Amino acid sequence: MKLWKGRFTKEENSFADEFNSSIDVDCRMWSQDIKGSIAHAKMLAKQSIISEEDGLKIVEGLKQIYWDMEAGRLHFEAGDEDIHMAVERILTQRIGDAGKKLHTARSRNDQVAVDFRLYQKDVIDGIQAKLRELLSVILRIAEENKDTIMPGFTHLQKAQPVMLAQHMLAYYNMFSRDLARFSDCLTRTDYMPLGSGALAGTTYHTDRRFLAEELGFSGICPNSMDAVSDRDFALEFLSCCSICMMHLSRFCEELILWNSPDFAFIEMDDAFATGSSIMPQKKNPDMAELVRGKTGRVYGDLMSLLTVMKGLPLAYNKDMQEDKEPVFDAGDTLKDCLAVFTAMLDTITFNKEKMACSAKSGFMNATDAADYLVGKGIPFRECHEIIGRMVLYGIEHDKAIEDLSLEELRTFSEAFDTDIYDRISPVACICNKKSEGSTSPESIEKQIDGIKSSQPV
Repeated sequence: MKLWKGRFTKEENSFADEFNSSIDVDCRMWSQDIKGSIAHAKMLAKQSIISEEDGLKIVEGLKQIYWDMEAGRLHFEAGDEDIHMAVERILTQRIGDAGKKLHTARSRNDQVAVDFRLYQKDVIDGIQAKLRELLSVILRIAEENKDTIMPGFTHLQKAQPVMLAQHMLAYYNMFSRDLARFSDCLTRTDYMPLGSGALAGTTYHTDRRFLAEELGFSGICPNSMDAVSDRDFALEFLSCCSICMMHLSRFCEELILWNSPDFAFIEMDDAFATGSSIMPQKKNPDMAELVRGKTGRVYGDLMSLLTVMKGLPLAYNKDMQEDKEPVFDAGDTLKDCLAVFTAMLDTITFNKEKMACSAKSGFMNATDAADYLVGKGIPFRECHEIIGRMVLYGIEHDKAIEDLSLEELRTFSEAFDTDIYDRISPVACICNKKSEGSTSPESIEKQIDGIKSSQPV
């Protein structure tokens, strides 16, 4: 029997009843729902809205339900409309009329909002823990490869030589921003809506700040209508998940390329690759490809909730029952992807010789050759044109810039001298970088020192 049956003269259509039910989704929030109800019961007794005796009965009854759920001894019924009504039904069956007093001074609108925020806080903590694990692996790889030279790319074309450590530290910065974004999201999630009622507050003398303290919130939502209708915190969470998945996807794309025979920069560990059902020679980077593919799924979660919320008037609307599945799915997907990606990255073998060899081709020292001429007093734009003609000459004659004789170099500019060859080796191109944050060994050391000395987010 529905707990809201008083107004109605007919039973709900069986299909409508099933369509309206959310218990199969929001049952995931059973622990948050019980914790929220325990705090609410304590507050009702503290404020003498219910008797102390009833308050104790409710709290003890809810604790027993929690223990039974945790032990797997309790299951919800098909007729339970949602997690809130399921818990209240079980409580009332166990302790009698006192259980009917639990819902005093609250609505399912503020109840689901507090459950949802409590759940999201827990998920953010879990995601941040996995991000820290990933950052630790990336930093280790960077420290081990401070002298590993590789080609840097723009437009997926060889551009300038860099250290592998610099490449890894770029991703370290990306995921550090993700860690900070989730912290920011947590700050805005950490406001308690409970006590707002359906939308207008309540006539009872409640203590919302006591509730916030009991439930570990930093503050309360200041406006009752906004408290029950706001899902910005969920949208922000989904945005954070989407950006983090985008970073994982970009990293996976590079690892997939580097793992291909044409690059051969890395070797995936057998534990994180699969074979072909028809081609015996294949070793496919399926874990990286799956992470890349699941990025679209998380984007879809964000777009789903944005679309749900875009036309809703204040305050609560049943459309918002569709808010939880995207958050549940995105959180699960991101945590799984972070876990498998971190383990995969931790076991990758880097082919340093292949990387260094690749850094010697593709005219990647062209910019440094131009900078050499700038040092001779020639304007950069003229230097750019001179080196451009040299590259064209090298392509036509199948010669790298460093393979051109001094006589050949001087056909393009009399400013060239024998010291040019010391300036355009891959090592020199890297070591001569002076700007802060560059790929030079000194800069990489500073970046790593800065990471180690900074406080974790």
